[in-house]
Amino acid sequence: MKRFLLIPFVVLPLLQLAGIAATPPQQKKKSRAVKKKLPYKSKVPGVDPTMGDNVDGDDLVIRRAAVSALGTFAGSVVVVDPANGRILSMVNQKLALKTGFVPCSTIKLVTALAALTEGVVSKNTTIYTSRYVNYNLTQALARSNNQYFNILGTRLGFDRVHHYAEMLGLGQKAGLDIPGEQPGILPLEEPKNGGVGMMTSFGTGISMTPLELAALLSAIANGGTMYYLQYPRTQEDLEHFTPKVKRLLQLAPTGIEDIKIGMRGAVDFGTARRAGYDSTEPILGKTGTCTDFQTASHMGWFGSFNEVGAHRLVVVVMLTGGSNVSGPFASGVAGNIYRRLSAERYFVAETAAQKKKSDLPDIITTSPCCGIGH
Repeated sequence: MKRFLLIPFVVLPLLQLAGIAATPPQQKKKSRAVKKKLPYKSKVPGVDPTMGDNVDGDDLVIRRAAVSALGTFAGSVVVVDPANGRILSMVNQKLALKTGFVPCSTIKLVTALAALTEGVVSKNTTIYTSRYVNYNLTQALARSNNQYFNILGTRLGFDRVHHYAEMLGLGQKAGLDIPGEQPGILPLEEPKNGGVGMMTSFGTGISMTPLELAALLSAIANGGTMYYLQYPRTQEDLEHFTPKVKRLLQLAPTGIEDIKIGMRGAVDFGTARRAGYDSTEPILGKTGTCTDFQTASHMGWFGSFNEVGAHRLVVVVMLTGGSNVSGPFASGVAGNIYRRLSAERYFVAETAAQKKKSDLPDIITTSPCCGIGH
């Protein structure tokens, strides 16, 4: 009996040494330790949005601020002088010049200008979006209320919406002879999914480029003149730069001033609070957050301009990527650009170009742009 009882005690250590058997507690402990070290859900590495960019002709002060603010995020930044249409910097040029992406809630600027010009609403018109909730235009822009702009779009109808979207540059190249630029898309009929209301609240069916939004914002910032965007790349181009007017916007006399109140409200108390409101250096803007189903990408837009000092800028931030992308996040990127430039006293300096000349721009398109949508 003693011989047989000794066999398990002899055989088991031999099996363990051979790696065939191990005590259950040792197996579990070893397995848990290995699992902790496996990077199953490692952090997605950032990208270099500047890769392939040509910085010739860029305002390097602005470019450094834009690159720093964008960091390693997949997106693009376009900065424009609204007084003449010059592109001062374009970060991630390949992305900015592509066919475009759904504009999300930035389309509400077009809807608001169309509704004001057509007399559908005034700045103080109250619209009930539900039984107990109502907004006026300022509140709806600041908080980006979808139902409000869905109602405006339905009242306007597709033809009038299309007319004003075309007037404001959608579906067209925003630049003048900028190599590689592709136009966005403005549909010829209302979307089948959601109709014109979805088009005027989310931008459904529309594809917009950062350059198109920059041109639109420039026209709002300067009071109604839409310039061709130009991107001078050499010193000679800069010395001979002449603004080129695309068209003068035919809008309600107070239409631009009316929407500017809501755009400032977005930064003050609305969806763009991350931009960092400063009453001494106001920023006005509009956010946009949605999913571009054609590219399967989340979108975060912020189109903006400032109203301070000698240098007024239009800053457009477009972000693409994962679920953390949003318009509020994009407004934070833009806010960092403005703050850095302010710290460097960019807005109080006067450039040699401003001292040198103040020639009136050439108007190179005099015919009406758009078919009447009434």
